[in-house]
Amino acid sequence: MPEIVLHYIWEHCLWAGFEQRTTDGRSVEILSVGEHNRDAGPDYSHARVRIDGKEWVGNIELHVCATDWVKHRHHLDKAYDSVILHVVRTADKPVYNSRGELVPQCELQYPSDQDYLSRLFESAQQMDSAFMRIGCAEQLVRDPAMLSEGWRRTLLRKRLECKRASIERLLEITKGSWEHALYISLARNFGFHTNSLPFEQLAINTPLSYLQKHRNNLFQLTALLMGQAGGLEPNSFCHADDREALAKEYAFLRTKFGLSPMDGSIWKHARLRPQNSPELRIRQFAQLLYQSESLLSKILDKQDLNELEKLFVVDKIGKASIDILLINTVIPYKYAYARYRNHAQQAEEALALMERIAPENNTIIRQWRILGQEVKNAADSQALLHLYQNYCQHHECINCEVGYQIFQDKQLRLF
Repeated sequence: MPEIVLHYIWEHCLWAGFEQRTTDGRSVEILSVGEHNRDAGPDYSHARVRIDGKEWVGNIELHVCATDWVKHRHHLDKAYDSVILHVVRTADKPVYNSRGELVPQCELQYPSDQDYLSRLFESAQQMDSAFMRIGCAEQLVRDPAMLSEGWRRTLLRKRLECKRASIERLLEITKGSWEHALYISLARNFGFHTNSLPFEQLAINTPLSYLQKHRNNLFQLTALLMGQAGGLEPNSFCHADDREALAKEYAFLRTKFGLSPMDGSIWKHARLRPQNSPELRIRQFAQLLYQSESLLSKILDKQDLNELEKLFVVDKIGKASIDILLINTVIPYKYAYARYRNHAQQAEEALALMERIAPENNTIIRQWRILGQEVKNAADSQALLHLYQNYCQHHECINCEVGYQIFQDKQLRLF
């Protein structure tokens, strides 16, 4: 059996109705299969399982044979220390993480009819994932206009309100400092999804006040951030010619501020293009801090999109990356601050900026396009992302304008 078939069985819950147990006999309840990770690291994140009555939340790794754990060198990789369950077809040996701890294993039980499984898998391969994930796919293909402009506008507002709530939580952490909150948000979005969490941790572990003391020295900013990221530790990810000099400078700054570096193994490197490598992104972030004094006030004051874009022009960063930073950081902060000051007109102006930025191009947006949805700008893509992530994925169809319309049509036909 190819491993991809085991992934299909796991993700589509074909194990439901079968008793699951660990190899040492403990009961296993699968509460959530988690989110499929298509980058480096364990196969599924944020999974929830109950083992012998105790609930665990974390990562899941799938293999056909348990020995693949060692073949893939997961026993040496700290990124796999967070695996709460190793799901296999054949548990031919026990497995251990990099700390030497035994990893719970489960030989997944599922229908044994191989012809049945093959048919299911082949049919799934022939269907685009959009049709498998979006319940109203067939109706939208027939009538794309069911997803109205008014509902899109509402979804965009809902998305910005969610981001405003996240900013407000950061403001609580930073004791009301908008500048410090912006720094953490900007760092997270500099990770461009793949490394967003490590970047956020880097910002939290490296106080903005320490960086501001050296903001006029790019080399010191780079040393402080690279060192705090764990990039200057032995066998870490920084391999540049100035590594030795950076490490020496970081040693001085680390002692000065009483800092401790992150575990550099949490940064993802595999399947990344060179322009998205952690080392390059950290250097770009340092350059941005170096050239952007009073960044918050500039973001809030500037209304011209071209002027906002210029604030984020650093070495080797492309237009698409700048657009992502505008969509996920700049506009949400302009919107949140306008709402904080009760400036309704400025909040509307922030919304309008979305219509002047190119749409995102990711798997979810491509799915919507397959269903006939026009995606003209970032306002459209943000609305559709919110619809998918907050309604389609959670089967909240009755609370969606499209789903409610389909429900009403069915009710009318009954009468």
